[in-house]
Amino acid sequence: MNEFLDDYLDDEHADDGSRRRGSRARRGEPNEVFDPQSTRSGRLTEHERARLAALRDSAETAPELPPDTDRWTTWGDGERGPHPRPEWVVTELAAADTELGVVKTGKEADVHLVRRAVPGTDRACLMAAKRYRSNEHRLFHRDAGYLEGRRVRRSREMRAMANRTAFGRNLIAEQWTVAEFAALSRLWSVGVPVPYPVQRSGTELLMEFVGEADGTAAPRLAETRPDPDELVELWHQLVAALDVLASHGMTHGDLSAYNLLVHDGRLVLIDLPQIVDVVANPRGPEFLARDVANVMGWFRSRGLSEQVADPAEVTASLLVSAGLD
Repeated sequence: MNEFLDDYLDDEHADDGSRRRGSRARRGEPNEVFDPQSTRSGRLTEHERARLAALRDSAETAPELPPDTDRWTTWGDGERGPHPRPEWVVTELAAADTELGVVKTGKEADVHLVRRAVPGTDRACLMAAKRYRSNEHRLFHRDAGYLEGRRVRRSREMRAMANRTAFGRNLIAEQWTVAEFAALSRLWSVGVPVPYPVQRSGTELLMEFVGEADGTAAPRLAETRPDPDELVELWHQLVAALDVLASHGMTHGDLSAYNLLVHDGRLVLIDLPQIVDVVANPRGPEFLARDVANVMGWFRSRGLSEQVADPAEVTASLLVSAGLD
């Protein structure tokens, strides 16, 4: 996991921006377009500067937007999700996006509801747009411990991140976005129940909207009141998901009943920018044990018995799956 992120980050933050633009040009792909929402005071990363320049250039030649839409699709500009791609994903470059409101606000990011549709057709989908903030905040929530297993090779960038300069906070925002997109892409590919990651563009992550067709978001586990049979079923689903994570050397890192969704009886893991490599991170086993203890507390409070689940036994089993015991 860390090698994957390191290579991605090295490419993403090349000092002159040439490596990423060059690689895209060789593949015949367009450069990414800067999201106007990401303009901020403070020093931008080189990649963000390139995105801003691309936006200025494209704005002069872009056709007029269809009525009641907010932007043309960014599908041609962003890093795209893994294959096999779900059929509901709208990939047509003639599509346009419409902002439908805020789903959730948080300390590091806000989640918006976006409808992407091809005008004049029935091709449309709802997506959750998670947009990370950067230098509005001095710290990212609990970022120091989670970043132990990751690295940025350029010392200038490491110093900026450690000192929380405006440039450093922009880098952290990008790193969290890259980390969550990479985590979702990998977890989706190995069968963990997570939202499908549609694309990443700058500090915006577009992913599957988990909820109803009318835009009603699925409730968090903490908001549900399952009956005894449903409670046991949800617990077994969770343990199965954690076991897949552990077998690939990972744990959620901040698991609780507030970052698990329940939709049509199915448990879905969300909020994954801090996913922890339990092998590379010195505190990996500690994060894994805490994940189990945190969510087990909620299940116990709803009546799940120790005969069904013992947190120590579950933790020990997951460590074995991770190859640590």
